[in-house]
Amino acid sequence: MTTTRDADDRTAPIADDLSRHLVRYGGTFSPELIARASGSYVYTASGRPLLDFTSGQMSAILGHSHPDIVETVRRQIGTLDHLFSGMLSEPVVDLARRLADSLPEPLDKVLLLTTGAESNEAAIRMAKLVTGRHEIVSFARSWHGMTHAAAAATYSSGRKGYGPVAAGNLALPTPNAYRPDFVTPDGEFDWQRQLDYGFEMIDAQSVGALAACIVEPILSSGGVIDLPPGYLRALKAKCEERDMLVILDEAQTGLCRTGTWYAFERDGVVPDILTVSKTLGAGLPLAATITTTEIERVAHERGFLFFTTHVSDPLVAAVGNTVLDVLGRDRLDARAREAGDLLNAGLLDIAARHDVVGDVRGRGLMQGIELVTDREAKTGADELGAAVTRRCYDLGLHMNVVQLPGMGGIFRIAPPLTATDDEIRSGLEMLDQAIGECVTAAKR
Repeated sequence: MTTTRDADDRTAPIADDLSRHLVRYGGTFSPELIARASGSYVYTASGRPLLDFTSGQMSAILGHSHPDIVETVRRQIGTLDHLFSGMLSEPVVDLARRLADSLPEPLDKVLLLTTGAESNEAAIRMAKLVTGRHEIVSFARSWHGMTHAAAAATYSSGRKGYGPVAAGNLALPTPNAYRPDFVTPDGEFDWQRQLDYGFEMIDAQSVGALAACIVEPILSSGGVIDLPPGYLRALKAKCEERDMLVILDEAQTGLCRTGTWYAFERDGVVPDILTVSKTLGAGLPLAATITTTEIERVAHERGFLFFTTHVSDPLVAAVGNTVLDVLGRDRLDARAREAGDLLNAGLLDIAARHDVVGDVRGRGLMQGIELVTDREAKTGADELGAAVTRRCYDLGLHMNVVQLPGMGGIFRIAPPLTATDDEIRSGLEMLDQAIGECVTAAKR
């Protein structure tokens, strides 16, 4: 028999229902139900505000319940929400054109989908069809999604126990400047030598069927690892030598998050295929796979198939157009740079006061800190990271530690692009307090 909770009982602990009815899908659930969200805050069922330093799932770049998004959804849901996948609508055509206009040539062909995994799946499928090859290269700490090809190109977690993935997936060493595996005589990270070595290993394993390399400009789930300046250009050259396509996964870095419209702009490199997702829908399920006219032509001639239930849906496409409107109108690329400078200065100040902060890294409003138990040895601090996460939550700050083995001391910090300076300072103060209190408690 189905029962409904009384109003007075809605704030009761949810452990009972959780254990009886919900599949656990990774990480841990928050201890309270969330009832609503607005701007930079989410609110628990009891009414307690939590400053959201993760923009939901790193997606809500305009904050929660942005009035322009709310108005678009209200209008569009009453006009045109979903269609047969072969039917097109004005919002879809407009968004495709506007995305192409926001990108350098020759990126001008757009496929609108739902999630980051789906957009990466389409990109990999397209690359294999166009090149006639099947081998896919990605970083050893990559995360590209949970669907078949995207999961096969993911190495940071989730590989054990599921059986073999698609043949031909090869891992490239991750260029982590904080934990360098190749160094120059003066002790600096020698990423060029690491890259050369990585492709020597790729060549040794390849059966001569290299199709594409898929990478994130900043590895988020891999530990907020920003590719060194110059690395992306050198990587593209390695791929061109082997007639491989370069796929850039900008699920979290795209659309102003790092201070430029797309993170690859810093390096002056244009990918063959670009995927964007989380930030495009500002929290709603919208993604895009974007490529060149030539690649799209060859794919079409060879029968490219990616016919899904929600391809080219008008409702989320209308939301995507509104996201582009707000980003441009409010100059949120510039805002991400300014707010990012404030965030970075605050994080460096915290690092100066707490020896357990080993590193601060990232760009714009996508930054990370890594906690360590020993700065010299750079010993990981998973337990401390978990404790700081819990204390931040108690203080009213939602922080996201990388929930992968060995990376529990790395925080991903990505406030909404609409966050105010005062909100960023408030979050920094709570983080500072949480670290201090947890370190003190650990010494007792």
